[in-house]
Amino acid sequence: MNRKRLSDYGIRVGCMPTGPLDKINDVPGVTVGHATVRDARHHTGVTVIMPCEDNMFAKKLTAASFVLNGFGKTAGLVQVDELGTLETPIALTNTLNVGLVHDALVTVMAERCAREHVAMHSINPVVGECNDSQLNAIVDRPIYEAHVREAIAGACRDFDEGDVGAGAGTVCHGLKGGIGSASRVVELDGKNYTIGSLVLSNHAMFDDLIVGGTPIQQLLEAHIPPHEDKGSIITVLATDIPLSERQLRRLCRRALVGLSRTGSYCGNGSGEIVIAFTTANRMPHYSEKALLPMTLLHDDAINPLFRAVAECVEESVLSSLLHAETVTGNHGQTFHSLTELLKNRA
Repeated sequence: MNRKRLSDYGIRVGCMPTGPLDKINDVPGVTVGHATVRDARHHTGVTVIMPCEDNMFAKKLTAASFVLNGFGKTAGLVQVDELGTLETPIALTNTLNVGLVHDALVTVMAERCAREHVAMHSINPVVGECNDSQLNAIVDRPIYEAHVREAIAGACRDFDEGDVGAGAGTVCHGLKGGIGSASRVVELDGKNYTIGSLVLSNHAMFDDLIVGGTPIQQLLEAHIPPHEDKGSIITVLATDIPLSERQLRRLCRRALVGLSRTGSYCGNGSGEIVIAFTTANRMPHYSEKALLPMTLLHDDAINPLFRAVAECVEESVLSSLLHAETVTGNHGQTFHSLTELLKNRA
């Protein structure tokens, strides 16, 4: 697995400082795990973002979402938008495995609540998806509960990017896409906080690709067959800055600035869905008090967060391309990696 960063290729995104790993895991407590299925018919998997170590159902996270183009089957957003909370890990997978992954999250959370003597009568799993049928026999639905458990058990701070987990079969800008991540550090009142992003990239067109501000045609003498923009991109934002669900939704909207910087115009068949959460401002499921304390960022201080999101998402998309490897799918179609093209340039 290629573990180089964009800077190793002389590509710089934005001007803000990154976290130590330059990944979503730079937000304290956040971990990510994958389970990948690769065989003659399948290139697919599941990726799980774990926002914290403790029980999210008992102590929920403030969250929000934003849908620019709703050509997608993400589960759980209705309740997130109504209540402004997240109560399960966020799972990403292929389109036709959403139901099975949703069910697996219910089982995993029900087991944990039973062990910890937390009464749970209903729960709202959040599962995002992309259609990976260009490389994967998606109708087989090869992701099962065991894969979700594997991803959760393997969740760690320094995870792989590229064609792993839910990104094993995705295609981005006509190249091999997948999982990408980045982070930025924001100083507020003399203290450093972190904003991180993770994308599952499966969208956009090759001729539109912009890499670090340079159109792909100026960067490489490479051409690929004509293709349509009919994929999707799921973006997850995480931060430890105390924000309300309204402010998180404002951050979600700025994710589209990052997408546009890479050349995406968000086509008809593409689902652009953003989910954001903060590890601050936890909300107890059961409370003896009617009024709960909450610390909030003043809106006049939010501009650096908008910039951080735009930079993170732009870099995450490029990172998903950089870390992916060339893959040939079950239909015999090959999608090349950006790294391979960069190595071969004159």
